[in-house]
Amino acid sequence: MLIDYRKANICQTEGENVLEGVDFSVNEGDFIYLIGRVGSGKSSLLKTIYCELDIDEAEKAEVLGQNLLEIRRKHIPALRKQMGIIFQDFQLLTDRNVYKNLQFVLKSTGWKDKTEIDTRIREVLSDVKMDDKADKMPHELSGGEQQRIAIARAILNHPKMIVADEPIGSLDTETADNILQLLREISQKGTAVIMSTHNMPLLDKYPGTVYRCEEGKMEKIDNLIYG
Repeated sequence: MLIDYRKANICQTEGENVLEGVDFSVNEGDFIYLIGRVGSGKSSLLKTIYCELDIDEAEKAEVLGQNLLEIRRKHIPALRKQMGIIFQDFQLLTDRNVYKNLQFVLKSTGWKDKTEIDTRIREVLSDVKMDDKADKMPHELSGGEQQRIAIARAILNHPKMIVADEPIGSLDTETADNILQLLREISQKGTAVIMSTHNMPLLDKYPGTVYRCEEGKMEKIDNLIYG
C-alpha cells in the first residue's frame, strides 16, 4: 500500500482542522480523484502526502512506508523523490528551456552521468509527446504544453505515485481531456495518480476512485455512474 491514512485529522496552516477522521488508501496503479468545493480540504490533504503540511493526529498515517507522524525533516527529501508533484500553475523555471528545466531536476536529485541524463530527458519528452520542444522556453509554450512538461518533470525519477493539485483547472476542455488521458496512461503502467479536480464531466470519461471532501469530512463515493 502506497498511502494508508486512518482517522487522520488534516489541518490548514492556521491550525484548524479542515478534514477530520480521514480514511484514505492508495495502491499501485490506482487512479484517484478528489472532488469538493474550494476550501473543502483537497489541497491540504495532498500537501500532507508530500509533507508540506503536518498531520498532527491519526490512528495511522503512512506514505511509501514512512510514518508521517514521526518522520524527521531530513528524511522528507528522500520521500518526495519517490513521488511526482504536479501543480496547476506548472512552476517551470522561466529562465531556462525545457531541456534544462528537466536537467535541473535530475541533477538536483543525484543524477550525474550526462548520457543517462540526456537519455532520460528524451524518454520523458517522448512519453508526453513533446519530443520537439526541448529547446523551447516556457513562455513559448501553450498552457497545455507547459502542463505536459510539468508531467514530464514529475515522472523523471520513475515515481511510485503522482500527486496533482488541479492539474487541468486552467486548461480548455480539449487540452484538459488530453492531459487526463496522459495521466490515465501513466497510471496504467503502475504509477498511482491522486488528483484534485472540479472537472466533473471528465470523471465519466476517465473513471477512477472518487473521494468527496465536504463539510469537514472525506468520503469515498461508490454510486457514481460513468458513461
